[in-house]
Amino acid sequence: MIEVEHVTKRYGEKVAVDDLSFVVQPGIVTGFLGPNGAGKSTTMRMMLGLDAPTEGSTRVNGHRYRDLPAPMREVGAMLEARAVHTGRSAYHHLLAMAQTHGIGRARVDELIALVGLEHVARKRVGAFSMGMAQRLGVASALLGDPGIVILDEPSNGLDPEGILWIRNLLKALAAEGRTVFLSSHLMSEMALTAEHLVVIGKGRLIADTSVAEIVAQASHDDVVRVRTPDAGTLRDALVAAGATVSAAEREALDVRGLPAPRIGELAARTHVVLHELTPRTASLEEAFMRLTGDAVEYHAAAAAAASGAILGPMEPAEPAP
Repeated sequence: MIEVEHVTKRYGEKVAVDDLSFVVQPGIVTGFLGPNGAGKSTTMRMMLGLDAPTEGSTRVNGHRYRDLPAPMREVGAMLEARAVHTGRSAYHHLLAMAQTHGIGRARVDELIALVGLEHVARKRVGAFSMGMAQRLGVASALLGDPGIVILDEPSNGLDPEGILWIRNLLKALAAEGRTVFLSSHLMSEMALTAEHLVVIGKGRLIADTSVAEIVAQASHDDVVRVRTPDAGTLRDALVAAGATVSAAEREALDVRGLPAPRIGELAARTHVVLHELTPRTASLEEAFMRLTGDAVEYHAAAAAAASGAILGPMEPAEPAP
């Protein structure tokens, strides 16, 4: 279990984390979401004793990380996959870590096989691709067979096979009763991996609930996609019943304000043939955008405007000779 209690972190006048509290339970995968600059990395660093809270406290298994007698055996973490001596091989990187905690070579071999690095285990890490470095980072986190796993962006740089692998691995670790806590900007992948979410913005807690609940809350104004060769007739019936109707594409309508069963009943009553009647709920990405809309620190539009102000107008291209 991970406990974050009324944690605040200030860097001078900048408040990176603001009175943040939540608990990460064992047995499920918990996702940690927030816009850039929300305070996710700072929070994870405080969990691991790399940064000290200005106020409040963080505990793992009821203790501060720095008080754990053998931290690698209780908490495995990957905050920066590239934080490895580039002149070492993957094997010797893991072996050096293992020897600090009395972990045998057999565990090193086991982890190298688990993450799929057998063919490059003796190569220098400096030549690794991002995906290979991520796999090594995961192996490092799991080296002590910890009950708590904390990973920052574990899917970065992985190919589709690698993403499926890390997803299944994290679910398997949670199924064993471990506490699994990960951050990611890949909403589609988080929706498939996590059961519970902690969402923060500008250092403050926005949501601490299940993925299903967050999506359900964002889907209160669900759209029902209706496809029919008699869209005009059905539109009139729907509007008369109080629905808001917009044309989606040819012979298709997007309907708000009426549930799918009611739409089907109106279509039957007006003798309209339906080719599609599909309720559409919000995706996790849409739910996240709605939750954090007021907590985004860096907006693309503002960045684009600033870029134009700095770079000035584009020079017209010279005509080709």
